[in-house]
Amino acid sequence: MTALKYLQAYPAALQEQIRQLIAQGRLGDYLSQRYPQKHGVQSDKALYGYVLELKQEYLRNAPAVDKVLFDNRLDLTHRALGLHTAISRVQGGKLKAKKEIRIASLFKEAAPEFLRMIVVHELAHFKESDHNKAFYKLCEHMLPGYHQLEFDLRVYLTWRDLQGKADVVG
Repeated sequence: MTALKYLQAYPAALQEQIRQLIAQGRLGDYLSQRYPQKHGVQSDKALYGYVLELKQEYLRNAPAVDKVLFDNRLDLTHRALGLHTAISRVQGGKLKAKKEIRIASLFKEAAPEFLRMIVVHELAHFKESDHNKAFYKLCEHMLPGYHQLEFDLRVYLTWRDLQGKADVVG
């Protein structure tokens, strides 16, 4: 039985559907049919603009975002696809907090829906620090269908892992 580490929190019936797609060699087809396009956000500057646009639309009163970038060091081994940080520094007797968002570089090659889902997730942390009901409600407000996209993103990560193993074996 295929271990589905990204899907462990989901019901057994859903996991079984994914296992069947894997066994039939159709998981990649499922994903490419649902998410046929790649996004055009390829630079840190473009990502910064993309994040600011979403922030302006949904979170005008949230703190400013000082830095946004694709990060090669963020990956699945660190269990992080995106990261939001607040770095506090003393400047001239005042405490200044710089807000940063880092997105794993693997999202340069992903569907636009997956990039948006990760950005929405990290922006939501500006208002809600914990993964609680209010957090997910905010995510759903900023991106209707958020929960389905989160599931499909986890399916995508499963497929990527399988591709990596196939490359090593093949």
